[in-house]
This record gives sequence, structure tokens and C-alpha cells, in this order.
Amino acid sequence: MNRMLLDRYQRPLRNLRLSVTDRCNLRCSYCMPEPDYVWLPREDILQFEEIETLVDVFTNLGVDKVRLTGGEPLLRRDLPELIHRLASRRAIRDLAMTTNGVLLASQASALRDAGLHRLTVSLDSLRPDRFQHLTRFDELARVLDGIAAAAPLFPGLKLDTVVIRGVNDDEMVDLLEFGRRHGAEVRFIEYMDVGGATHWSMPRVVSRREMLATLSAHYGPIAPVVEESSAPADRYTLPDGTTFGIISSTTEPFCESCDRSRLTADGLWYLCLYAAHGTDLRRPLRAGVGAEPLAQLIR
Repeated sequence: MNRMLLDRYQRPLRNLRLSVTDRCNLRCSYCMPEPDYVWLPREDILQFEEIETLVDVFTNLGVDKVRLTGGEPLLRRDLPELIHRLASRRAIRDLAMTTNGVLLASQASALRDAGLHRLTVSLDSLRPDRFQHLTRFDELARVLDGIAAAAPLFPGLKLDTVVIRGVNDDEMVDLLEFGRRHGAEVRFIEYMDVGGATHWSMPRVVSRREMLATLSAHYGPIAPVVEESSAPADRYTLPDGTTFGIISSTTEPFCESCDRSRLTADGLWYLCLYAAHGTDLRRPLRAGVGAEPLAQLIR
């Protein structure tokens, strides 16, 4: 039985965000604004075997949820092979991935066949001009094709939208209707200052309260979903039963119930998205340190 690792506030270490690459084929202005981003050297990126070793260490400490991220994870060569390896581990009861969807149409079936449990696609606008302004690439059509391909294969598909005042806050209803047509649950995310987003400012944040007011004005009364969950989104239902979520980490942080940590593509482990410093797990791993000393380093 896994030994559940608790932090000093008695929060469990259950949910690992695992970056498989730092590379991305978009340049979303709220995430990676620098036009000349310097990618990590290829030799610094964790190999599949190294990822597996570290995942096993984490699962022995209580992690049972793994989400593959990037950069853009679909840029990682042979990603379905890694998914297959991770999906075979019984300790992982939830294996998910977040993608920008650009390469999804051609890979959706392979991801499902490899054993991926759940899928989230980022979608900040349904308007080509806005999409290109936000991401600096004219790729909306390919993202929409990817969603259409993935929706039948991944029941419970989620669509993540970062809501920015004056940019896409007038598309919330359109995005909800789009999600409804594809059987996907939309999650609206408050605009966050993640360090690289040099144009972030509090006046551009649309709060959860404002989002609910906008949607209530269109749909009528909205009811909260009562559930036990450490997920970052608070979920709600429209009068017709359609569900959606809001991640309000800027105006109403959920740190008290957070069980997530992050492992970067080059093996740095961070306890928070806002953390300034991480723990280097790649260096001791490549030096031949075994599973128990690695676990002790994490402890």
C-alpha cells in the first residue's frame, strides 16, 4: 500500500502535473509572450525511462493522478508509447492530458488506444481573428477539427478558456453552446499572472462573480454542484442541466485544498505554479541515486 505523503498543512500529494516537453507550437500571450523563446537543450529533457522511474517514486508516496502537459505535449515524439507505459501502472487511477489541440485530430485515436483516460483542450476563442491575436498563429480550424475528432473518443472532454476582459469575455455563452454541441464541459479560468505574461493586470481579470452574473443574465438561475473534490474548478449547472466550471485562482484561491505539484520537462519539481524555486530530481536520478533516496528528497 502506498504511503500517503502529507505536507505541513495535512494536504496529500496526490496529483502530479507532468510536463513532457517545454516546446509549443503556439505563443499564447498570457503564457509565453516572448517571441524568441529559448527551448531547453534536448539532452536536458527527461527520457521516457526517467519519467517512469520518477512517476513510480511519486506513486509510492501517494500520487494516483497524473496529467501530461507541456509546452504542448503532442509535440513529444512517440507520446502514445509513454501513455501506454503509464496507463499500465495500477497505482495511476487517473491519467489525463491537456493539449492546445492543434495536432489532436491526427492523434486522438492513438491517445485513446494507448490508454489515456481523460482529455482537456485549451480553447480561448471561437473567432479566427481573436484566436490568432491570442496565440500568434492562425490555427483555430485545426483546433476545432481536433475537438471534433476527440469528443466521441473521450466522454467528459473538457474545454479550458482563459477569460480576459476586453479580449474574449463576450464569448462565454458562445463557448458554452459550442461545448454543449460536442458533449464537452467548459471551464472558464480567471486570468492569472504566471510570471511570463508581461501584460497581466488585475483590471483585465474577470472574476468568478462576474462570470456567473453574465451567464445568469443569459440562461437564468445557475446552481452550484455540491461535490467532494480537490479539483481546481467549482462546477455549476444551467437550468437545463448543462454543467460548466470556473477556476477562480486569482480572486478566490483554492490553496487550502490543493493537492497538485509539477514536474518540468527537465526534471525540476515545483510545489506550486507560483513557486520561484524547484527541486532538481534529474541530477540525482542521472547520478544513479535509487528510488528510496529520491523519495526521501521529495519528502
